[in-house]
Amino acid sequence: MEKQRFTLTELRLYNGRDGVLAFVAYRGLIYDVSSSPLWRRGRHQARHFAGTDLTGSLDEAPHGAEFLERFPVVGTLTDEG
Repeated sequence: MEKQRFTLTELRLYNGRDGVLAFVAYRGLIYDVSSSPLWRRGRHQARHFAGTDLTGSLDEAPHGAEFLERFPVVGTLTDEG
């Protein structure tokens, strides 16, 4: 199955609030973190938010990017309109 391509605007729709799925981007890949209790209501540790690109902020986390490998990749982030 081909992965979906998301713009940043489209990614923002997946904010994990009000029953919406929670997606985050990291290094061009989109991960579905909806199943994680650590991402309830689209927030993680009051610092990170679903619907955003975490590429620049994951360095602040006490864990590395390997944490995201637990979650399915649902698409890629694109610069297109």
